[in-house]
Amino acid sequence: MIDHISIPVADLKGAAAFYDAVLATVGLSRRKERAGAIGYGPPTRAAPVFWILDRAREGSATPGLGLHVSFEAPDRASVDAFHAAALRHGGRDAGAPGLRPQYTMPFYGAFVFDLDGFKIEAVCRVPE
Repeated sequence: MIDHISIPVADLKGAAAFYDAVLATVGLSRRKERAGAIGYGPPTRAAPVFWILDRAREGSATPGLGLHVSFEAPDRASVDAFHAAALRHGGRDAGAPGLRPQYTMPFYGAFVFDLDGFKIEAVCRVPE
């Protein structure tokens, strides 16, 4: 199951106006905002399921390789196993398993680049 998806946008303010209107038609609204990012989700879920990210910032994602797909994990051990298996099978580390308090808590995740360079993640949102 996918936990959330984020995409880079050239104009965060313009994209937010677009997604505010478009996503409202499917029951999603702004759930979280932080510098350079806006997250959308259903009112029944605390964590956003779709993010738009300002790609104008230094080091930010760009279209294509900026695509980020996150997979929901049932527990922290599964996140650890996801990261280890990816590295064993030719993936590259993009963030070791651990807590990410700057995101929505609880958030325990790991990031890797797949064989084509796309960033993928496993995340567990269950408190320890």
